[in-house]
Amino acid sequence: MTETSPLILIVEDEPKIAALLEDYLQAKGGFRTLHVDRGDTALEAFRAHSPALVLLDLMLPGLDGIEVCKQIRAESERPIIMVTARVEEIDRLLGLELGADDYICKPFSPREVVARVKAVLRRASGPSAGKASKRLEIDEEAFTARYQGTRLSLTPVEFALLRTFSAQPGRVFSRDQLMNEMYDDYRVVSDRAVDTHIKNLRRKLSDAGEGRELIESVYGLGYRFLG
Repeated sequence: MTETSPLILIVEDEPKIAALLEDYLQAKGGFRTLHVDRGDTALEAFRAHSPALVLLDLMLPGLDGIEVCKQIRAESERPIIMVTARVEEIDRLLGLELGADDYICKPFSPREVVARVKAVLRRASGPSAGKASKRLEIDEEAFTARYQGTRLSLTPVEFALLRTFSAQPGRVFSRDQLMNEMYDDYRVVSDRAVDTHIKNLRRKLSDAGEGRELIESVYGLGYRFLG
């Protein structure tokens, strides 16, 4: 760990959890860390220190994690990982729709946290971060898509899914969100139908990308496009 190591802002009001996260991120990840225990002071710390990533607890004194996430997103695209013991689906989806890049649920493995932080930072600094992949070309008027120069033979639903994914590489989309993009009439379809379309799209992209896995399943949340 050096002065140039990425700084991780930990926003957590439970001292033992915060200390554990700091220890692992420093020792195993090589990161610098800064810890605050309130939502309102988190915004001050973010603006003052410009961290590379924010580990943000959902339930905080002063200002809750969702409001902190919303305010950070209004002024910055820096990665945010939400940390919460509340596993209700509405909280997960709300957090992601506000712009969180990932979720970690308590209780968690500190090793997993370090791995997820590294993965999110890699995506954020990658060539496709914040914009469509340069390897993927989509022509909406001609209804065609190419990956690494190879034309993809897509169904209308697969094309709609790929267009949605490519607009925000790295973002996790829930099945419900993807359903709304699959059909113009917002018909109700099963989770199994969504998974089948994703499976077929994933296979076609893999064939064009020489076996590279481009659509990642995120357990309990949905799918994201890796570009």
